[in-house]
Amino acid sequence: MKNITFATMTAAAALMSGQAAMADGHLDEITVAYFLEWPMPMLAAKASGAYDEALGVTVNWVSFETGTAMSAAMASGDVQIAVSQGVPPFVIAASAGQNLQVIDVAVSYSENDNCVVRSDLGITKENAGELAGMKAAVPLGTAAHYGFLRQMDHFGVDISTIEVVDMDPPTGSAALAQGAVDFACGYGGGLATMKESGNVLLTGAEKEELGILVFDVTSAPAAVIAENPEIMAKFVKVTADANAAWAADPTEEMLQVIADESGQDLEAARGAISTFAFPTIEEQLSERWLGGNAATFMKGVADVFVEAGSIPSALESYVDTVNTGPLTDASKM
Repeated sequence: MKNITFATMTAAAALMSGQAAMADGHLDEITVAYFLEWPMPMLAAKASGAYDEALGVTVNWVSFETGTAMSAAMASGDVQIAVSQGVPPFVIAASAGQNLQVIDVAVSYSENDNCVVRSDLGITKENAGELAGMKAAVPLGTAAHYGFLRQMDHFGVDISTIEVVDMDPPTGSAALAQGAVDFACGYGGGLATMKESGNVLLTGAEKEELGILVFDVTSAPAAVIAENPEIMAKFVKVTADANAAWAADPTEEMLQVIADESGQDLEAARGAISTFAFPTIEEQLSERWLGGNAATFMKGVADVFVEAGSIPSALESYVDTVNTGPLTDASKM
């Protein structure tokens, strides 16, 4: 696990010089990273062109499989904003020295990120210690990786005894179905498919009781945010408006657009989005989220990764990685 995670961080750090080139003036167009099979209200705004209209620039959209790939793309200058980047990959990049900042809480989803054990093994939370010595598919540096580490610690399983293979959720799901791995961790459509081959050890509520929170952020290079504050504020405002529209009237028509944009059928999108929560701007600016708790939580995530040997060190504090400026400005629009 260490070698692959270090390689990801090193690549991101090496590409950081590209950030300066992105932020030398007002952007005429931006590229936004997002996930397929991850149905969110903002996808309806993407489809309608609301972002282009509000920002006054062309918005290009590129899908990614992992948050670590998003970090690398922002480091190279290919991407200016990443939507729904997991906290763990964000923390890994920031801990490695990449100057990224959180500008928005994209989604909270304790039920949509988990580990699934192959059914034929007969392992549940009651005998989870039997996972020692087995083979697991884990997308390293992601929220699923953090959840894997925390769950194994909870069950008293020494992770050094587990053969961990770095696989994105769709690949991990296929490996689980083929019997190539004993259990797999993931999120979104990959997790949904994993459940066809096995069972989860802990529910979302059970994980939350253990302090295993699962939420994604909207992130961007600090230099890009500083040079383009209006664009960033308008971006999170459009996202908030889409979330509000969904909360007020989750119509079948809107869900169909979201499903189409996420590359899912209607029922798959319905099932996934039902497990999501989208905090309002007011909620995000509160102490529970970006007003204080988020930075504290990120420090906890980093310390878990350090203890597991997945990253060499953590920052003393993650307060400076949270920028509430765009949301504060958006709240006045």
